[in-house]
Amino acid sequence: MQGNLPPEAQEKIEQLQDLQETAQQVAVQKQETESSLTEAQTAQKELEDIDEETTMYRQVGDLLVETDYDTAEDDLDEQVDSLELRLETLEKQEERVQDQFEGLQEELEELLGGAGGGMGGPAGPGGPGAGGA
Repeated sequence: MQGNLPPEAQEKIEQLQDLQETAQQVAVQKQETESSLTEAQTAQKELEDIDEETTMYRQVGDLLVETDYDTAEDDLDEQVDSLELRLETLEKQEERVQDQFEGLQEELEELLGGAGGGMGGPAGPGGPGAGGA
């Protein structure tokens, strides 16, 4: 089907496919970030219920390293802030990709509408209803 399309339309279709791929990648990153954010926020809430004198450990690679309450709290706060910023950035990127996709889609429809309208217009009135009445 794409062989019959003008080169401009084929290019737009390729751009749409690239944008669709980008949108999927952004969606995956967004989902992973949301999951990490939820996990970090849950840890923050759990930390509120822990006595500040309790011995705590944090995971560093495959090791558990002793840490104090304030350091754990600061690290979690920093992690949550960073993930919120990342999520905000991904949401903006998602919107931008969606806008680009819609714009390209409109351009493609105009390209094909002009070519397709010329081909499909005359067939409409002379179509199936014209001879059978």
